[in-house]
Amino acid sequence: MEVLYNKLSFSKLILILFLVAFINLNAQDIEPRRWAPMPLGTQAIGMGYGYTSGKIYFDPLLQAENVTTDIHGIATVYIQPFRIGNKLARIDVLLPYANARWDGLLSSEPTTKTRSGFADPRIRFSVNLIGPSAMGPKEMMEYMKEHPVNTLFGASVAVTFPLGKYDETKLLNIGQNRFVIRPQIGMVHNWGLWSYELSGSLFIYTNNNKFYNDQVKKQDPVFAFQTHIIRRFNNRMWLSASAGYGLGGRSIVNSQPNDDLRGDFLWSLSYGLPITKTQAIKFVFLRSVTSKDVGADTNTLGMSWSKIL
Repeated sequence: MEVLYNKLSFSKLILILFLVAFINLNAQDIEPRRWAPMPLGTQAIGMGYGYTSGKIYFDPLLQAENVTTDIHGIATVYIQPFRIGNKLARIDVLLPYANARWDGLLSSEPTTKTRSGFADPRIRFSVNLIGPSAMGPKEMMEYMKEHPVNTLFGASVAVTFPLGKYDETKLLNIGQNRFVIRPQIGMVHNWGLWSYELSGSLFIYTNNNKFYNDQVKKQDPVFAFQTHIIRRFNNRMWLSASAGYGLGGRSIVNSQPNDDLRGDFLWSLSYGLPITKTQAIKFVFLRSVTSKDVGADTNTLGMSWSKIL
């Protein structure tokens, strides 16, 4: 039983801890293997670090030019699977912390701003609609052996809570002071040691009623998709190449629409490997490029550790 549990955990279920969810506060993340089924009776914890640097392009009306950013972020995550009828479901809890610095010209004057504190936490609930039913490690191992080629479909909703550090007297903040609700659907097709994933998301933002200088900020939804190709190896290592795109998110401040439609293209490479029977590490590189006048061109390097309990 223990051998089956360990093999299943690291060949199919290595925890993905990705930090862009809070580092890039206005765009989507890229997270391979988020739909991987996790058997009943297991839990996962993890920690990760990410460093993001690059250029930020603000609305010209803000008179901020040549802005660069450096962000150091850490996060902890907890994952718990459970059953809904005969369906396999899970809940993911993410708690991030960030230290950020911005340098640039504000009204033609050199300016530096720094912020540090907890970012907005996120809770994600997901359920596999088509695929293996709710079962334990041994039964799931048998299912995977009997179905080397299989397809899974899932649905999820993630909620980001406005609990991060926020100061309404400052334009740049770690927290967003608003809820972000993210429904998502996705599919995974597995064949042998290969997997293909495709997901679509909608980011819905509530109003920030305490935006800069006592203003009210609204934001249109962001439509996003991401896709991944994953190669696993018999030694339990894996590699993935990912891409994603998000469009939308125009803001409205005090009923005045802004010319800040977002369009972000992202691609990433990830590499995971086991370090013990119940622990694994992952390395990731992420490139984010804006296709609009307002946005960001950034690079992120990240590393995470995970443990199956």
